[in-house]
Amino acid sequence: MKKSILLFAASGLLLTACQNFKKAEGGLEYKIVKDAGAEKAVAGDLLSVDIIQKSDRDSVMSSTYDAGVPQILQLYPDSIIKQNPGDPTGLFKFVGEGDSLVFKINLDSITAKTKQPKPDFADKYIIYTIKVQKHFKKGKLTDQQLSEQVTKYFEEQNAKLKGAEAGKVEAFLKNNKLATQKTASGLQYVITKPGSGKNAAVGDTVVVNYVGKLANDKVFDTNQADLAKKYKKFNAQRPYEPLRLHLGVDGVITGWTEAFQLLNKGSKATLVIPSNLAYGERQAGEIPPYSPLIFDVEVIDIIPGKAPAAAPTTIPATKLTPATPAKK
Repeated sequence: MKKSILLFAASGLLLTACQNFKKAEGGLEYKIVKDAGAEKAVAGDLLSVDIIQKSDRDSVMSSTYDAGVPQILQLYPDSIIKQNPGDPTGLFKFVGEGDSLVFKINLDSITAKTKQPKPDFADKYIIYTIKVQKHFKKGKLTDQQLSEQVTKYFEEQNAKLKGAEAGKVEAFLKNNKLATQKTASGLQYVITKPGSGKNAAVGDTVVVNYVGKLANDKVFDTNQADLAKKYKKFNAQRPYEPLRLHLGVDGVITGWTEAFQLLNKGSKATLVIPSNLAYGERQAGEIPPYSPLIFDVEVIDIIPGKAPAAAPTTIPATKLTPATPAKK
């Protein structure tokens, strides 16, 4: 259960003033930001929640709002909660649908209990802001019936994300004043710096730098250390170096296999990849279902190679349709 506590990572409201916190068992500090007057959760119930995780340096570490979908949390019986003093799960008995809760985890206490080094991303606290979006009441329902309710709920959430995708792309193009070229598959791109020589082909190895972000400009990945630090995505255990991609062989999203066949050595481009050429209905880390992906890429080198004997599992580059100007 201790592991699940720290995996809360994600989403919510803006944190309000940090006074008037109450003390809970295990040294937790919490306060109810909003009481909507709804029935409160009891053991066995499930809550769909949005969570924002922040450090006490006012830096947002993660948010389910960025992921586009809330998380499901289960309320455990007091007998289980008491076995883990300081487990924030016990705080959820104070909230119901529409309520908001803020709690702080003391890093000094966590360090003392786990005997692990104190993390360096905060001074003393990690702060969570919770917004309860939906309350699933166990009551006399079987586990299967409760699970079916949750499944239907997330199907509805995903349907909303799917319906919003086109609008996200249009807003991104408008906000960034991009006039794109569009392939028959739906891939859109702008070459921001022309290169020279032949375009890459299936079987070649392309050596690239990239920054990946969502349509709201939230960066989720890059292979460049300086940018990873700038966007707070740096991982000291990861090697930061140009990516070598064996085109049509290495397993990457379909949109990449197509896009790099449209580029030559030295070129830079912005790619706008629809979700059907990326992760579709799946959530991939910070990437929500039905998310269009934006990549700023640079082709550093193209190493000629032979096309694989078997046809690539990803689609080839397609002919262009007329340019799509950004709406003003």
